[in-house]
Order: sequence, then C-alpha cells, then structure tokens
Amino acid sequence: TQDKSPHVPRSPKQVAESAILAAKSGAAVVHCHVRDPKTGAPSRDPGMFREVTDRIRDAEVDVVLNLTAGMGGDMVFGDVENPLPPVAGTDMAGATERVAHVAECRPEICTLDCGTMNFAEADYVMTNTPGTLTAMGRMMTELGVKPEIEAFDLSHVLQAVRLHEEGKLFGKLYVQFVMGVKNAMPADRAVFDFYVEQMRARAPQAEWCAAGIGPNQLVVNEWAIAAGGHTRAGLEDNVRLNRSTLAPSNAALIARAAELCSRYERPVASPTQARQILGLRAA
Repeated sequence: TQDKSPHVPRSPKQVAESAILAAKSGAAVVHCHVRDPKTGAPSRDPGMFREVTDRIRDAEVDVVLNLTAGMGGDMVFGDVENPLPPVAGTDMAGATERVAHVAECRPEICTLDCGTMNFAEADYVMTNTPGTLTAMGRMMTELGVKPEIEAFDLSHVLQAVRLHEEGKLFGKLYVQFVMGVKNAMPADRAVFDFYVEQMRARAPQAEWCAAGIGPNQLVVNEWAIAAGGHTRAGLEDNVRLNRSTLAPSNAALIARAAELCSRYERPVASPTQARQILGLRAA
C-alpha cells in the first residue's frame, strides 16, 4: 500500500501507467489489482478493472494481461472468544461475482488462489473452498481465460493438479509458488526444491513460477531463474531495492529480475513467446 511506499500506484490510471512502464522494461506479463483512488483500499470494482484494461490495451506496447481474481474471499473473525459474526474487513462474494470483472475484461490470464489459508493477521482467513474453486475454474475455462494458480502451500498445488486433470482449468497448467508469507509457504531453499520436484513429478507438462515476498523477492527470483522456472517481481510483493532504498517503480524491480535472467543465460520471453510457452489463446 501507499502506507509502505508512495511509489505504489493507486488510481486506475496510475496502475495502468505502471504496468505499461513495466512492460517496456521487460515484463512479458503484467498482473493487476485495483484500489479505491481516495482511500487506497483494495477493490474489485469491474469499472476500475475495465479502465485499467482499456488503458493498457490502448497503449503502444504488447504485454500479456493478468488480472487478479483473488478478491471476495476475505473473512475476518471477531475475537477468539466471540468469532461470530464476522467483523469489519470481511468481503465474501459468490463465485460469479468474484469472476465478474474477468468476464467483463477478458484478460488472457487471471489468478486463482487455490486454497484457504491464514495470513499474518490474527483473525483473517483467505477463504477459497473446493466448491468455490471448482466453480471459478469452470467459469474461467468457459471464458477461455487461463488461471494462474497462486499456491501458498502444498495442498494448493495438489488441488490445482486435480482440477486440471478433471478438465476444470483452461489449457496448460500454470502454478505460481508464493513464498515468504507468514503462516504459509516459507522462502526456504529446501522447500523450494521440494515444490519444484513435486511439480515435475505430478504435472510434468505444467509451467511453474515463483514469487518471493518482501526481502525474499530477489533470492526467490534467482532460485526460479536458475532452476528453469519463471519468476515474478513487483511492488505487490516487495517495495524495496534494498533495506535502505525504496524501489521507485515496478519497472525497477522488473529490470533487476531481467538482469538476473541474463546472468543465467535465460533470455526474457517476449509477450509472443510467453503466449506460446503458456498456451494462451489470442489476445
């Protein structure tokens, strides 16, 4: 949020401009959320997603568009003695509502958080039941939009593999390990190696990606690039270039990841190549 860094984009115009600059700096895919321009609070307003999408598509830059579909599963319980009813911050929506902006904007990719999990907050749970995931995956498949599986622990990977084997996820399976979230998957090299091993054993045709949260971003970028996977960088996960320096933009973090790619002799994919790798439909 802008509480952590003034460089985090807030309005749809700022989000789109930041995405376009990231694309020009080497990003093959841009992953976008939207926020209330006045408060900075996360939003799932289809109108704001539409504005971001239109601005990116109208720009003279080719990039694969990836919209979040993670909003609408936020459950905040009361205190430990009185957990019900849920309290402020709860945002629970049905599957159709959670995918409404995807149906409206038709990005090439959208995210699917493939399980329920605890975040660092004491009484907050990110809620994604198997029934909801099955319904959302089916809707994305019917729209021809590839789900990027966001996996925060091993059960999420296994759920994704099962849904894909049952034909409920569109196209080639694509799983992203999100490492370094408190109470979830740690940014640990042995854990990383285990997840890669599991992906190769359980879904050998799948593509995988890894993202590191906060100070873990750079090290996870390097692990993924060196191991033959894909990687993600940006202000959603990490706002610093180092302990003392805020990253001035998403583009600065993308440029750093791209430099790692060149160090390991793994050229950054163009958007066209990324579409081929991920088996995407035409934009």
